[in-house]
Amino acid sequence: MSHADTGVRVAGTWLALAAIVLAAALVFHGPIAPGHDVQMQRIADGSLRWAVVHWAAAASLSFFAIASLIALTAGSRLTREWWTLSAWALLPVGALWTVTTAVAEATVMYNAAVTGNRAVYESWLMFAEGNANGFAVMALAFTVIAANEARSQDGVTPSWASSIAAAAGLASFAGWALGMWLGFSFGSAIWVVGSIVMCLWLVWFGVSLARVEAARASVRRDAPSGA
Repeated sequence: MSHADTGVRVAGTWLALAAIVLAAALVFHGPIAPGHDVQMQRIADGSLRWAVVHWAAAASLSFFAIASLIALTAGSRLTREWWTLSAWALLPVGALWTVTTAVAEATVMYNAAVTGNRAVYESWLMFAEGNANGFAVMALAFTVIAANEARSQDGVTPSWASSIAAAAGLASFAGWALGMWLGFSFGSAIWVVGSIVMCLWLVWFGVSLARVEAARASVRRDAPSGA
């Protein structure tokens, strides 16, 4: 099995694992509350759940970074074009930005909400919200990756599924922009739904990469060489 085949299989495995964990975290996280006071009270009321969800999110974001770094070094079809190469390169940047938000929310912000320390909570909230914009970067990267799969003859998921995933990635980005940048409360719900749909496709995509690339490598290995 070639280096590229191995790289795609391993990247797909990490990608699927990351998407499963992130989808579960998003389900239990839910939309972001429109007001800081409401969000702080929500954390205090469900403190253990909040901590677990954000540690899980931190783990999934780390897995996404691993998957993207492997894909970038595999030299496979996944990074053949400049736009897909750029998308896979954006993933670890967005993931590492956002993982700092997840860790901050699982530790210092969680403790500040439970103890009612508003000054600490609001100070760290500004840091967390700034770095969380990495999620929007990831959504755009996934949109490009899914759109490329939809148009690729070598795609491992059906074109319709990849197209839906690309639309979901755009919805995730748009929801984030509407909710976090423009202050529209409904944007957060769009972000959550779009992100979950995107993650479901990423699980399919990752598992398919691991299985299909292995099958293709087996066919190439068993094929008789030319005279």
